[in-house]
Amino acid sequence: MITKKDIDSGKSFDWGRTSSDYAKYRDIYPPEFYEKIYELGLCTRGQQVLDLGTGTGVLPRNMYKYGANFVGTDISENQITQAKRLSAEANMNIEFFTSPAENLSFPEKTYDVITACQCFFYFDHLILAPNLASLLNPNGRVAILYMAWLPNEDIIAGASEQLILKYNPVWSGAGEFRHEIFIPEIYSKYFDVESSIMFDLNVHFTQESWNGRIKACRGVGASLSDQQIERFETEHIALLDRMAPKQFDVLHYAAMTVLKVKKQLL
Repeated sequence: MITKKDIDSGKSFDWGRTSSDYAKYRDIYPPEFYEKIYELGLCTRGQQVLDLGTGTGVLPRNMYKYGANFVGTDISENQITQAKRLSAEANMNIEFFTSPAENLSFPEKTYDVITACQCFFYFDHLILAPNLASLLNPNGRVAILYMAWLPNEDIIAGASEQLILKYNPVWSGAGEFRHEIFIPEIYSKYFDVESSIMFDLNVHFTQESWNGRIKACRGVGASLSDQQIERFETEHIALLDRMAPKQFDVLHYAAMTVLKVKKQLL
């Protein structure tokens, strides 16, 4: 269970409650998302990579083919259970551990790259920033990755988002727009910004997979009661039947910021 006063007005959420839907419906980043990470020189062959907030291991599993050695951690035991299952089914040698990002106990200078995909804003940065710097090898990098639908430009995304707000008015994930990732000031003590990019993506869905994606978001599956989730899903499926084709693309944008350990810390 996670509670942060600046997220959803302090309403608690638990990704473990939606792990089965998360495993089935949230492995949605298109190939160009991962290719861009690789083009940035991240998660390449021989690198030791730690993926924070790994969830069901989406990033390590999809980047596995590029040859890095991955370890994934997440605060949710249910998410890690799904990550282990999915990686084993794909015959991937990835280690997964249940742990808050702020409490990792790996030795210093263990990793070449640390990734945080879709989770950076959940962390306690005053604790995390110095810990990440100590875990990285000289010239090590942190990659902060994010992708979101654009509700003001995509009709289907906008309609689904309004339905989430009907059931969960305090959900603060609404109204996303293109912007660079916010990096708290504490990181400037330990890191320099190496690069920051944004680009648009069209992500393909069926009515079923988009309903699953929406149900597996923080504002629904991770925070509503079972009865509310059931009512939401019934209404959302009816909404999609009215306004969406059987298959469609949803406009998203991606943002990636790469931090490099400051030279004076080497």
